[in-house]
Amino acid sequence: MFSGFMVNTWLAGTVIAILAGVVGFFVVARGASFAAHALPVGAFPGAAAALLLGTSTLGGLVIFTALGVAGITWLGRRARRDIATALALVALLGLGELFLSMTSEYAPEVESLLFGQILGVTSSEVAYLVFLATLCMVAVGVAFRPLLLTSVDEGLGQALGIAPRRGDLIFLAVLGLATAMAVPIVGTLLVFTLMVGPAGAAQLLSPRPTVALVLSTAIAITTVWSAIALSYRSGWPVGFFVGGIAALVYVTARLVTAERSRSPRDTPISQRGQDRHESP
Repeated sequence: MFSGFMVNTWLAGTVIAILAGVVGFFVVARGASFAAHALPVGAFPGAAAALLLGTSTLGGLVIFTALGVAGITWLGRRARRDIATALALVALLGLGELFLSMTSEYAPEVESLLFGQILGVTSSEVAYLVFLATLCMVAVGVAFRPLLLTSVDEGLGQALGIAPRRGDLIFLAVLGLATAMAVPIVGTLLVFTLMVGPAGAAQLLSPRPTVALVLSTAIAITTVWSAIALSYRSGWPVGFFVGGIAALVYVTARLVTAERSRSPRDTPISQRGQDRHESP
């Protein structure tokens, strides 16, 4: 289980899990699960464009992710955030369908980009993954205060001079970078699972942002490690175990907190973000 190609699998899985746990904390706190789903799916056609042009798949993913971030940010100034996200996603998928219609060589790569190829990661890919993850974590560290304040309480962020649009742009840029680097390894569907499941469970278990952030990362790492081990032993897809374990952890977290009497200050961070986005 720890020899040969599996070493790269463990390393890549751990890096992706740490990144997903950290970024996912902000995704759930901001009530931005739709954006976390839309950006990986919207970036997916970028691989088709890259293949059509004979360029790097990762380059195509990065460009389409950047287009998605720009589209959501621009449209979000003129419409609700969920509508802006949906419009950006529709536009990107429309371009993706056009690119797919122009080539017949893309079909074999569809499954790997949807569900990832974590069991086939090379040493060079791990090194590149670590480099991009470091950049993303540095960006999170530099922008941690505005990200945290605008995620937990947008009004408090504004009172301290942090414009909501600036907070949204920083968040989407970090989410986009994490998405672009993770899709080739774990696929578009598992990126969304790892960013939402562990973070959602963590923020149910603790209303304190720093504790929830650590819990989110720990749960994501445990989920990935367990999924890799179970996949290796059973021969079943890693994605099945990632999705199943993430769902099980979230349900367990809800059961644990179901009987707690909550005061306003004990409201989970995820609920605060949801209430903020649903309020008129």
